[in-house]
Amino acid sequence: MVAAASHDERDPELPGRLLTAERDVLIPLLRGRPEDDFAARTCCPGWTVRHVLAHCSSALARVVENRFEEGVFSPESNDRDIAERDGWPVARIVDELERGMTEAGPVIAGAGGALDGIALGEWVHAGDVRDVWGAPGAYGGDQVEPALALLAWLSRQRGHLALHADLDDVDEPLLLGAPSGERSPARYLGDAATLVRLYSGRPLVGTRYELAGTAEAELNLFG
Repeated sequence: MVAAASHDERDPELPGRLLTAERDVLIPLLRGRPEDDFAARTCCPGWTVRHVLAHCSSALARVVENRFEEGVFSPESNDRDIAERDGWPVARIVDELERGMTEAGPVIAGAGGALDGIALGEWVHAGDVRDVWGAPGAYGGDQVEPALALLAWLSRQRGHLALHADLDDVDEPLLLGAPSGERSPARYLGDAATLVRLYSGRPLVGTRYELAGTAEAELNLFG
């Protein structure tokens, strides 16, 4: 058996690379859609596409501007940030998002890992938008391998359940989480996008995969 890649060491530039690569495909997609498309409901409870993008742009603006007051990124804080952008044209939200995806990388790199999860969350939310629009590449696509590397690092850093993933569409198997010595790693067999759905608590309707040694709810990295 080929040893699974475990991503023991942090790559400080990885979050920024993921953000800028995603920017280059997401922003043209957003700018090419009619206004009505941004009112579509996403898998995030209560949030339309516009709400998701407002959340993403405000989160990155906070990173770039170093605005982290008490309670930041709580549900209440997220709702306030979205409400603050309620009167903005969609184009202004997309402009803010583009700026954040361009400028946040160096800040995240210098934060020692504390902000790495924001980059992964932005990429997952881009998948939420693609998913509701029926656009290709939701939770997968060209950036899935760097996203998986970041997911593996974050799950290991946070002491998450160890899981050995054999992926249909990625050459090398992947070890997520942190082996405890008390419990054998769980096993996953399926495609990469479904693995991302499992770790981000996204809907699994229509997916096919095998999971042993754990339950789906135990894998959600975002809670």
